[in-house]
Amino acid sequence: MVTMKAVRIHTHGGPETLVYEDAPRPEPAEDEVLIRIYAASVNPVDWKIRNGYGKDRFKRHLPFILGWDVAGTIEGTGSQVEQFQPGDAVYGYTSLFRDGAYAEFMVAKTTEIALKPTSVDFIEAAAIPVAALSAWQALFDTADLSANQRVLIHAASGGVGSMAVQLAKAKDAYVIGTASARNADFLRDLGVDEIIDYQKTKFETAVQDLDVVLDTIGGDTQERSFGVLRKDGFLVSIVSPLSQQTAASHGVRSAMIGVQPNAAQLDEITALVDSGKLKPYVETVLPLNEARQAQR
Repeated sequence: MVTMKAVRIHTHGGPETLVYEDAPRPEPAEDEVLIRIYAASVNPVDWKIRNGYGKDRFKRHLPFILGWDVAGTIEGTGSQVEQFQPGDAVYGYTSLFRDGAYAEFMVAKTTEIALKPTSVDFIEAAAIPVAALSAWQALFDTADLSANQRVLIHAASGGVGSMAVQLAKAKDAYVIGTASARNADFLRDLGVDEIIDYQKTKFETAVQDLDVVLDTIGGDTQERSFGVLRKDGFLVSIVSPLSQQTAASHGVRSAMIGVQPNAAQLDEITALVDSGKLKPYVETVLPLNEARQAQR
């Protein structure tokens, strides 16, 4: 058996369940590629699944490998794969139903990956897919955000929020973002048109009649967001289900989305990155054997 280094969990729980160890190196199926991993990012879904979220739905066999944001090079291809060749630099978001990217190698479907943007390195590329696809699918596929519409993005300086700001600006929307005062300069650099310091101002007192609200927080923030939309406006959440009764009482539409792999959208995201309209921001870089600290 050919092995590789990986970080796996053998039981659900806290960061201490992450184990850096030898694991079997996967082999690609006919419609899959084998990726030599250069970087993987850490997302909320990683620690949620580590804690046991969705274990009945996903029915994974322990041990398994977390991390589904990946950047690397094609190491090998299945017999049906034609669009990728060994050595190609790729990135993507892969299925939660298979082992992830906290490893030296992983397999991916061709529908989950795209050629990496040439203007960023592997570390920056690995920070893009989950955040950018979440924002894309929420704003465009679900809420149908278009030019000149007004959108409120909660936690606009966060991973998904910062991607959502840039994607909305690339669509020529008017962007309002909530954040703390210390992130105001960062939001201005991203192109936010109007900044609300949530620690000092209740957003519902500052804005009204919006076309779209992107909820990345849930709870009370989500509940208060219904009231700032115009009639038939759209509240889309990436974190928690929404009350259809509340939406109906406000005369607005609402939906929660769970991000899905999408190679075609990644190709469009790649073009935005290489044109300078979309930029990832990496806060910390750690080696694979410090995955516990990364998740903490």
